[in-house]
Amino acid sequence: MEQKTGIVATLAIIAAAASYLLTFSGHPISGLLAALAAILLGIFGFIMAASPRVGGGILSIIAIILGVLAIGIAILGLIGIIIF
Repeated sequence: MEQKTGIVATLAIIAAAASYLLTFSGHPISGLLAALAAILLGIFGFIMAASPRVGGGILSIIAIILGVLAIGIAILGLIGIIIF
């Protein structure tokens, strides 16, 4: 039986990358929402990776970690916009 990477884990990584791009391009609110989506998709992808036919558990964990870090960066970006 061949194991395939779950689409949800891939979407979680894409959302995490998008959160950084959005935050650094001056849209920290959108970056915050994308980071939250990355965390939720990462959790769902990790749960789906429990199936022997679906892979992506490590990818989901990485997306969750990147999402948590992206939330911190987005909050710092919001503070920066408010102050300046």
